[in-house]
Amino acid sequence: MPVHGTSTSHEGGRVVVVTGASGGVGRATARAFAARGDRVALLARGSEGLAAAADEVRRAGGEALVVGVDVSDAGAVDDAAQQVVDTLGPIDVWVNNAFTGVFAPFTEISPDEFRRVTEVTYLGFVFGTRAALRHMLPRDRGTIVQVGSALAYRGIPLQSAYCGSKHAIQGFNESLRCELLHARSGVRTTMVQLPGLNTPQFDWVLNRMRGRARPVAPVYQPDVAARAIVYAASHARRREYWVGGSTAATLIANAVVPGLLDRYLARTNIDAQQERGRPDGPANLWEPADGPHGHDFGAHGRFDDEAVGDSPQQWLSRNRRWVGAAVTVGAGALAARRLAGLVRR
Repeated sequence: MPVHGTSTSHEGGRVVVVTGASGGVGRATARAFAARGDRVALLARGSEGLAAAADEVRRAGGEALVVGVDVSDAGAVDDAAQQVVDTLGPIDVWVNNAFTGVFAPFTEISPDEFRRVTEVTYLGFVFGTRAALRHMLPRDRGTIVQVGSALAYRGIPLQSAYCGSKHAIQGFNESLRCELLHARSGVRTTMVQLPGLNTPQFDWVLNRMRGRARPVAPVYQPDVAARAIVYAASHARRREYWVGGSTAATLIANAVVPGLLDRYLARTNIDAQQERGRPDGPANLWEPADGPHGHDFGAHGRFDDEAVGDSPQQWLSRNRRWVGAAVTVGAGALAARRLAGLVRR
């Protein structure tokens, strides 16, 4: 397992581990932590993406440690965590983000492919959490951020393996959170539910659809997700955060009218997840797309022209107490005016 550190100094900001750090949300998240002066351990399989991510972390003002690891290997993840501690110091924040997927009808996904998605996308989170807890529990401090999705609550067509894994993460994280609360532990865990994002995953996931894979609109930049993850890491008493109006709308609709949402998604989401063009590019299911014979994909995908870089809903989620108080005060004032009008009559 290659490990390259810039320094063994334990001075500076927090020690943060980000899995899936070579591209997409993980890449943007690593940069965001680095901008705060944190020491960031970058865990992923792809050598080209990891090297470029490390350069970005250093330019942003952080310290970078590159660890090549497949998160579906529990022993390798444990070793990676120990190397982070030995090189950078005790782990303060662990961000589980690595995943893979298949865009295809369920009947066209082989058992081995389904197993692989589950091992990386679900068990990778389990193994990362175990490794983090092994170092955090004795210190009685630390935060684990699970990077989720609206699909942790709401399954959609053509992504059965990914949706199943995200649902599993949701249940696993809730169970763990209850155990930590029961133990009155100082270790926190929280989850960040994300919308459709402009990441390179749509050019490297295994795709058996007739067209090129794309995120369901509206599309957000991965930097929006990164800001939410960094915020959640410092405010982990909240059980979860929703990012994007589409996430909020989907989760609320799923809670209120799930059957109607089934029919709506069946009618619209096959076409909404693809666009003209043939599937191309290397699939990263078994090997990293940015390995020795690949190239660095970066944080952003090919949807910069339509992706938005901010989320008013995210601000509302962070400030829900103040918003709730304002709504309550406003409603009270309106009710008082109406009551006064009735009295005058």
